[in-house]
Amino acid sequence: MPRGLPLGTPQLSEPLRRERHRILHAVHDRVEEVAETAVDVMRAEIPSYALQDERFFDDVREQVLEHYRMQLAALAGDRDIAPEDLVFSRAAAMRRARAGFALEDWISAFRVGRQVLWDALLDCAGTSAEAQQAALSLVTPLMRYVDYASTHAAQAYVEYQQHVVADADRERRDLLDQLLAGVAPTRGPLFAAAQAYGVGPRSAMMAVVAVCVGDTRTGDLVSAENGYATSASISVAGPWAGRTLVVVRHGEVVAVPVVRAGMNAEDICAHFEAVQQRLAREGTMLSMGISTVARGASELPRAYQEARAALDLVSSGGGVAALPRLSPFEYLALRADDLARQLVDPRVRLLLEEDRRRGDTLAATIRAFAEADLNLRLAADRLRVHHNTAHYRLRRIEERTGRNPRRIADLLELLVALAIRDGAAEGDCQ
Repeated sequence: MPRGLPLGTPQLSEPLRRERHRILHAVHDRVEEVAETAVDVMRAEIPSYALQDERFFDDVREQVLEHYRMQLAALAGDRDIAPEDLVFSRAAAMRRARAGFALEDWISAFRVGRQVLWDALLDCAGTSAEAQQAALSLVTPLMRYVDYASTHAAQAYVEYQQHVVADADRERRDLLDQLLAGVAPTRGPLFAAAQAYGVGPRSAMMAVVAVCVGDTRTGDLVSAENGYATSASISVAGPWAGRTLVVVRHGEVVAVPVVRAGMNAEDICAHFEAVQQRLAREGTMLSMGISTVARGASELPRAYQEARAALDLVSSGGGVAALPRLSPFEYLALRADDLARQLVDPRVRLLLEEDRRRGDTLAATIRAFAEADLNLRLAADRLRVHHNTAHYRLRRIEERTGRNPRRIADLLELLVALAIRDGAAEGDCQ
């Protein structure tokens, strides 16, 4: 932004210059009346202003008068406006921002002030052609002033909001750090912040950790935009209209949702899965790990480690691994190491690998048979195949592997081998 604002004076004949000064002096003589009109219009047209008391309008009136006197003096003396001339306006903008007024309301006040001043200039000009031409010479410098002054006001708003956001980020980080140490705050600003998120020493909470694994728009996996877009999406209240503590830290987004009355762990999982899917549609691919429920702040460190561990279960393309949705059997199978894979009988491993290439019909039969509590006819119905087809598949499995699916121990071994196979396939994608 330039050091000063040149209002610009067009080349005018001496009669037009005299007419221009006459108009400016006439408005200056009634400037308090004009300012009062501007305040009345602001009160009528800006809803947030209409709710304020007289002390507020005394401040507004003072600001309007300061702007009007500066504009009129500058136009009459053909001088530039310097940034330091608008210190009073920046201070007022800070006061409005601190009081919670929206920036558009502040800009609307500038618009009203400009319009009322222009109406006053036209009224003082009169109807002669020379007066009208002199008044028109004021249009451009008045617009320049309003643009310049409103830009300074907007900058003040942005500076204040950045300060507020920085303070809020710092407060959230400090609160999360204390919770991850297993302690809920009991006093001071952090206690108030915890209360705002519904977090107490004995609150039922979960930990969610999300990392960006791809961005179809930019290709940037670690941009701040990804972290803050994720944070904003998570912060949006779910159907229970409760704020969620969300912090961007160390390349990950950490959320601590509170399990409120009428909710359960599945509700939390479904909400975060919906967030992950919505962001994926928008181009941000996330991996999310969700913990089991922590019964109070003392258990939150454990929940956080669970959420971090759950991330290892997500494929490289992103997705959600929610521990509350996994059985102990499924979790152990997904976490199986190379030794566990080596312990699978080679005959079983070979059959399952071949079956995957051929469409997994035998794997589906094993699962359906187990889910039907060894009722072959029910399993066949669920597979939508004839009873004899299901019987043939079980016999083929026994012939190839030496394991009889009708025996509990053998069926369990087949299920474990199948879960290890699927877990290894997911790991290969990472």
